[in-house]
Amino acid sequence: MVTKSIPRNTRQKRAVRRALDEARRPLSPGEVHSAVIRQISSISLATVYRIIRSLLEDGELVSVPLPGAPDRYETRICADHHHHHFHCDGCERVYDIPGCGLKVDTTLPTDFSMTRHEVVLYGLCASCSTDNSREGR
Repeated sequence: MVTKSIPRNTRQKRAVRRALDEARRPLSPGEVHSAVIRQISSISLATVYRIIRSLLEDGELVSVPLPGAPDRYETRICADHHHHHFHCDGCERVYDIPGCGLKVDTTLPTDFSMTRHEVVLYGLCASCSTDNSREGR
């Protein structure tokens, strides 16, 4: 008989969950690590990757794939409603764009049937836009 191990709810796993919950936006593993290391100074980036993989397997997280960039991760709660993402070209952060006002189905060729869509917007976040205007760009 094969027994399935019970997932451990370690201090590190709780800290990773908390970082993703509090961010309220998709984070890269490096961003998760930066947030968690403030609480647990000994946590390694490799441990953060392992925890993210475990949370993905458990269905607690979803990946946010970005063309030409590493995936980001967000909690299932954030992902349970349809939304898009904004990727800042300045700081590389990714933000949720709530809802969807796109009318993509009207641009489909005749006899095509859309089942879903993904949209990523690119530009500068408010902070990076302000920094660029101060620098005279």
